[in-house]
Amino acid sequence: MLQRRIFKYIKDDLDTKMVLLAGPRQCGKTTIAKSLVKEYNGRFYNWDDIEDRKLIMNSVLDFSKDLWAFDELHKYRSWRNWLKGKFDKHVPERKILVTGSAKLDVYSRGGDSLQGRYFLHHLHPLTYAELSGTKLKEDLDTLVLMQKDVKDSEALDTLLKLGGFPEPFLSGSERQAKRWRNSYTDRLVREDVRDLENIIQLDKMELLYHHLPLTVGSPLSINSLREDLEVSFDAVKHWLEIFENIYACFRVSPLGGKQILKNIRAVKKEQKLYFWDWALVDNDAARFENLIAMHLLRFCHFIEDIYGMRTELRYFRDTRGHEVDFIILKEAKPWIAVEVKLSEQSLDPSLKYLLERVTIPYAFQVHLKGDSYYQVDDINGAKVSIISARRFLSNLV
Repeated sequence: MLQRRIFKYIKDDLDTKMVLLAGPRQCGKTTIAKSLVKEYNGRFYNWDDIEDRKLIMNSVLDFSKDLWAFDELHKYRSWRNWLKGKFDKHVPERKILVTGSAKLDVYSRGGDSLQGRYFLHHLHPLTYAELSGTKLKEDLDTLVLMQKDVKDSEALDTLLKLGGFPEPFLSGSERQAKRWRNSYTDRLVREDVRDLENIIQLDKMELLYHHLPLTVGSPLSINSLREDLEVSFDAVKHWLEIFENIYACFRVSPLGGKQILKNIRAVKKEQKLYFWDWALVDNDAARFENLIAMHLLRFCHFIEDIYGMRTELRYFRDTRGHEVDFIILKEAKPWIAVEVKLSEQSLDPSLKYLLERVTIPYAFQVHLKGDSYYQVDDINGAKVSIISARRFLSNLV
């Protein structure tokens, strides 16, 4: 069984605080929780199981165990107050792990703060670096030098085709992956949304979910979606927020700020949308861009969760049509620029345009087809590389 890269960090954090592990359903959270339960002589409680739910609500827990793992606890309306009480009374004598397939900060439903009592970790679908077994030095300045070169084309091709969720990926079958994806979509909308939200127009919401893959890679227009579905602007806006909260999709905002973009008239409001399951996207270029977006989001979450540094994933676009696919901000400053191409080609003019005007230490133009990797001349102090997707992704933790 593949041990997820995040596993050792969760173990370390359990020694001092409780751990909240968040991510989309069926990406491996339960597998990690049960592995830790086995390792620590623990007990696994699933809120969706009726008997376990009764034990939780009545606080009848197994005190012979060293670790308590609670799955989907955020569906309990008083989960935060309940958890605070258990932490204050039983930690460090007991280790506590909480997993959830929704943003745990959103579904807190009021109550006392858990501030200072937990570390948050994000679990993502499988990444190329995990699958290729790349062993990386955990120094951020070393990582961005892209020193590792892994040419495992089969793993990347399979990831691109089947997605990064363990079940469809490990099936190795497009047919099985499609069957899994149909069932997953139904559970996501019909079960997760039903459990957490009061939505009447579930049919319309499901139509929106099936339509969204067509928007990947382009500026998102809520007005256009509203017209297509014949519903209100506020309804579409709310449904998009719900999809983000349950880790179905995420949005990337444009790079802004007068201190960063001096003398550049950049767009300010047009967001771009991507899926946690990039295999939902049919268009080859958009799917590859979505895969890169997901890996970069994983990179940002890792830096925040492990190093405690604030990171953001953005994109750049100005009113003259210059666009760069992704910008990573570290501590509110541009750090890495990434332009995505299906095939190897010379440096994109829009990337060059941005680097000449904004100080960004590192820039990469990532191509899917081909294994070339070379540096071009520095631009305004930026180290600029044309790099294959395999080499680029293998150097992201």
